[in-house]
Amino acid sequence: MKNFCFAFIFTFVYCLTIFAQNGELNIVPQPKSVTKSQGEFKFNLKTKIVAADETGRKSAGILNDLLMKSYGFKLEFTGKTPNKNAIIFATQNTSDVKPNESYTLSIKPKNIEISGNETGQFYALQTLMQILPVNFKGETKLPVVEIFDEPRFAYRGMHLDVSRHFFPVSFVKKYIDLMAQYKFNQFHWHLTDDQGWRIEIKKYPKLTEIGSKRSESHEGRYSTTFKGDGVPVSGFYTQEEIKDVVAYAKARKINVIPEIELPGHSSAALTAYPNLGCKENYQYKVQQTWGIFKEVFCPTETTFKFLEDVLSETIALFPDSPYIHIGGDEVLKDFWKESAEVAELMKRENLKDEHEVQSYFVRRMEKFINSKGKKIIGWDEILDGGLAPNATVMSWRGEKGGIAAAKAKHDVIMTPSNFLYFDYGQGDPQYEPLNIGNYVPLETVYGYDPHSKELTEDEKKYILGAQANLWTEYVKTPEKVEYMVFPRMLALAEVNWSPVESKNYADFSRRMNRQYQSLDKQAVNYRIPSPNGLQNVILGSVDKVQIDLKPMIEDGKIFYTIEGGEPNENSKLYDKPFEMNLKPNETAQIKTIVVNEKGRKSVVYSATIVRREKLKPIELNDKKAGVNLRFFKGNFKNVKDLDAAQATETIESKSIQLPQFADKTNKLKDAFGAIFDGYFYAPEAGIYEFQIEANDGARLQIGGESVIEFAGSNDKLTTIYGIVPLEKGLHKINLRYFQTGGDAVLNLRWGIKGTGLRRIYGSELFH
Repeated sequence: MKNFCFAFIFTFVYCLTIFAQNGELNIVPQPKSVTKSQGEFKFNLKTKIVAADETGRKSAGILNDLLMKSYGFKLEFTGKTPNKNAIIFATQNTSDVKPNESYTLSIKPKNIEISGNETGQFYALQTLMQILPVNFKGETKLPVVEIFDEPRFAYRGMHLDVSRHFFPVSFVKKYIDLMAQYKFNQFHWHLTDDQGWRIEIKKYPKLTEIGSKRSESHEGRYSTTFKGDGVPVSGFYTQEEIKDVVAYAKARKINVIPEIELPGHSSAALTAYPNLGCKENYQYKVQQTWGIFKEVFCPTETTFKFLEDVLSETIALFPDSPYIHIGGDEVLKDFWKESAEVAELMKRENLKDEHEVQSYFVRRMEKFINSKGKKIIGWDEILDGGLAPNATVMSWRGEKGGIAAAKAKHDVIMTPSNFLYFDYGQGDPQYEPLNIGNYVPLETVYGYDPHSKELTEDEKKYILGAQANLWTEYVKTPEKVEYMVFPRMLALAEVNWSPVESKNYADFSRRMNRQYQSLDKQAVNYRIPSPNGLQNVILGSVDKVQIDLKPMIEDGKIFYTIEGGEPNENSKLYDKPFEMNLKPNETAQIKTIVVNEKGRKSVVYSATIVRREKLKPIELNDKKAGVNLRFFKGNFKNVKDLDAAQATETIESKSIQLPQFADKTNKLKDAFGAIFDGYFYAPEAGIYEFQIEANDGARLQIGGESVIEFAGSNDKLTTIYGIVPLEKGLHKINLRYFQTGGDAVLNLRWGIKGTGLRRIYGSELFH
C-alpha cells in the first residue's frame, strides 16, 4: 500500500478496468506472443478432440480430465478431422522444439489447433482452460487468437516446508495441481528440520518413530520467551506415499526435489540417533521453538555412513529428479569448536577453521550424491569456506550469494527473502493472520527480476530461474498455506515465465480477476485483495478527501467504518464515492472488508488520513551509522526520571537492542535505564508507523514529537503503536527506556502505515 502525500481522490495512478471485456484474454502467466484476429470459435459439448498419435491421445485424455474436473463433462474423441468444431493436437518432436516446453495454441473460427511436444501440449491446455469461462454453461464463444509461448526460465519453483507443520498427501497433491495450472515445474519438498523428520527411511526407523513427533509448538509473532500452544505435531510420509506424490507430480510436468537438511537443522535426526552428534551425554530433542540451534551433525565416519544410507533411500524415491537439496544453511559451529573429533579432522584434512569444516562436509556429501548421478542444491551458506565443485546455489539471503555463484560459473536459483519468502506478511500486521513478520506484498513479488543488473549477459545464463519459499512456523493448516501463497504465487509465475518486457502490473491486476474466480471455484483460500483506491493520505492544508473505492474481485462487496469500529457485514455498504472532512491536526481512519460472492470475508484493510504537514528532514554531514547511547544504572519509575539521572556510561552504539547491555546488567536482570539519540532515515515520504514492545516504561520521539509513550512500570509485556508523517530523509529520533528488574524486553519496529513492520537496525540509524 503506497502513500499519496497530498490531497487526492482515492484512485490508482493508472486507469484499471477491473473486469474483462468481451474478447479479452486473462491468462496468467502472460504468454510470450498473442496475436488476435477477427472472428470467434464456438466451443460446446459437441466439440470433438482429434489426435493422430500417442502423445496427442495422452494430451486428449488430460484435456478431458481437466474438463471433467472443472465442468463435469468430457468431449468425444475421434481419429478423423472434422471440418469444424474440433480441438486438434499436432505433436512435434522434442528435438525440434526449443525449449521443449514451448507450444502454439491457435484458436480459429472452425477449429482449435494445439502444437508442441508432450510438455508443450500440457502447458497449452493450461492456457486453454484459462481462456474458457470459469462458469461454463455448455456453449461459449472464444476469440480467434494465435498464441506462441515458451518460458523465460527453465527452473520455476515453489517450496513447501512440511517439517514445522505436517500436511497430508491430499493437500500436497492439491498444491501440485495449482502449481501445474500456472506452469511451475519444480516442487521443493522440505522434508527434514529441527522440528520434525517427515520422510520414512527403512534402515533408520527411529527417524520417524521419534524424530517426527514433538509435544507442542511455539506461538507468538514477536514473543521473546517460549510459549507452547499445547498442540502436539507429528506425521511423516511413507515411502509408498512419496512414490505416489512423485508420480502425481510427474504426470503434471513437475519435478519433486527432496531436501534432507545437513549438517545443521538436524535436531530431529539427532534426537533419534544421538551418536551422530558431537556432544556426549547430551539431551537432544525435537525442537518446539523456531530459530537456529547448536545441534549439528558431527563430521565423523559414522555420520557420513548414516547420511549416505539416508540419501541412498531418498534418491531411490525420487528417480527422475536431477537434484537433491542438502540444505547447508544456518550452521552454528559451537559444538564443532568444542569437539576433539572435529579438531582431529581439521588437522588431518588441513582445514583452517570451522567454515572449512562445513565446506568439507558439503563437498564430501556432494561427491557421494554425484556418484549416484544427481546434483546438489544448497542454500547460499554453502559458499562459505569454498563452494562444492558442481553445486547449484539457492540464494535466499538477498541476491548477493547468487550473484557471487553466477560469477563463479555455478548454476543459481534465486529465492531472495525480501521478494520471495511467502511466510512474510502481506499487509498490516494488526489485521493479518499471525506470520513471521516483514512485508512482501503482491506487487513486490511481481516486480522481481531474477537477472540482477550486476550480472553480465554471459553470467545471466547461470541463473536458472526463481523459487518462492513457504516456511511454516506460523502456518498450521492447508487453508493458511493457501492464504500465504495465493495470489503471490501467480505473480511469481509471471516472473518466471513471461518476457520481462511484457510485464505490466496494471494489466496483471486486471487479468487476476478471472484467476480469483477460478480459485474460488477450486475452494482455494486465497487472500482477497484490498479495495482499489484505499490509500493513506496526508492532506497538508487541505480539509477534505474523496473516498473512491472499487473491489478487485467480481461481485465483491465493500463494507466500511470510519469511526474506529471493526467492519463486518452489518457495517455500511460502500455504494458510491463520499467525502471525509478533517480538522487541522486531525487523524482519521477508514477500515474496510471485502466479501466475495461466496460470502468469504477478507481481513480488515485500512487507510489513515492525516490533516497536517509532513515533518521536514534534517541535513546531516559526516553521519555515522548507529546512535549515541547513554546508559543508567538504578531504579526508575518513569521515563522522565532519566532526565535528572547521571549516565553511568556514554557510548556510540550500532543499534537499539538490549543484548548489548547483558554484561552490564547481570544478563538483563538488574534495573537500568537507557537513552538512544540519533537520526532515523525515512526511505520515502509517507505516514510512518512505529511500534514499541516493552515490559516497563518507554518513550519514542521523532523530530521532537512524542509518538509513543507508556511511562509507568508494570513489568507486563505491552505493545503500543504510534504514527507520524515524514518527508523522505533523516529525522531526529530519541528513545528512552527503563527496566525495573526481571526479564528486560525492548523491541522497536517501523514501517509505512499498512505495509508491515520490521525491526529497526543500524542501517536505518545514524548519528
